[in-house]
Amino acid sequence: MDFHLTREQDMLRETVRAFAEEVLKPRAAGLDRSREFPVDNYRRCAELGLCGMMVPETYGGAGFDGVSYVIAIEEVSRACASTGVILSVNNSLFCAPILRFGNETQKRKYLVPHARGERIGAYCLTEPQCGSDAAALSTLARRTGDRYLLKGNKVFVTNGVAADTFVVYATLDPGLRHKGICAFIVERGFPGLSLGKPEHKLGITCSGSVEIVLDGCEVPAENLLGTEGEGFKIAMATLDGGRIGIAAQAIGIARAALEESLAYSQGRQAFGQRIADFQAIQWKLADMATEIEAARLLAYRAAWTRDHRERCSLETSMAKLFASEACMRAAREGVQIHGGYGYINEFTVERLFRDAKITEIYEGTSEIQRLVIAKEILRED
Repeated sequence: MDFHLTREQDMLRETVRAFAEEVLKPRAAGLDRSREFPVDNYRRCAELGLCGMMVPETYGGAGFDGVSYVIAIEEVSRACASTGVILSVNNSLFCAPILRFGNETQKRKYLVPHARGERIGAYCLTEPQCGSDAAALSTLARRTGDRYLLKGNKVFVTNGVAADTFVVYATLDPGLRHKGICAFIVERGFPGLSLGKPEHKLGITCSGSVEIVLDGCEVPAENLLGTEGEGFKIAMATLDGGRIGIAAQAIGIARAALEESLAYSQGRQAFGQRIADFQAIQWKLADMATEIEAARLLAYRAAWTRDHRERCSLETSMAKLFASEACMRAAREGVQIHGGYGYINEFTVERLFRDAKITEIYEGTSEIQRLVIAKEILRED
């Protein structure tokens, strides 16, 4: 089996790596402290075609394949994990469902400017009392004439503070569970939509997470994505792609932790020698490197599968589960290798440790990934 990247993928990797090193990395620590949404980072990424990577060129995208997307998100996240998830949301959670389920008018109106990076997209599924159980939505959608009225609250909305447009999930009747859920394309300026409290988070601090309040938000009927009752299907299909993006983000964070640890361990002296010469440290580094490589291959397989097969839940959940947990282990060991300095925010591994944790939670917790994997491997042929 040939694991070599194509010439185009190699060129993309080198281009994004250089951009991330020169532009994103020097800003990352300051943005982490200020918690300011990195609009300039997003615009610079748009110039490279990173905002709608898998969207065809006819709709404003770059027309890349899934493996190329993983490569780019890894490189961006290695330098700035917040920028990595901002791109992942716009690509996977906003552009992808409109490309797959939207009609031609919706694609022209919404997909094109977001794929070009002229606008920022967000995804509104989670609610204060509804996270992993996505069928238990309480945000209501009521049809009245030529529009829907949405009422409810969404939380943890990445990109929310800066987003121009949201894919919002609401139910016609909570008693219908998944059968009553609908997806809507909602503009920031629609009457009845407002921003609630910002989320002050442990890590990924500048990704603009905020509560979205829908108080009778008026949405034109033509902004229904798909058909009534199809929203749960759209949400689950979208999350399959989103999990690939988070796997790539996790790989980038883990790789940064390894690189910081390699540099530190070769410069730090203890007991008359470099700490890199101690077997205890070498084993940590070896485990980190091995798990990063394994995670990357799982992410590549998941991306390839999504490009070539409609059903890819098993592959995407495996990639997200392994990559996120490998990321957390790498970040933890990075702090341990740095000793007391790993606990100081002047050192990069402290931020990486905080950024790593969320990869085990959003886009489906590790526990949910294990449920999905178990369901798939127990499925009768």
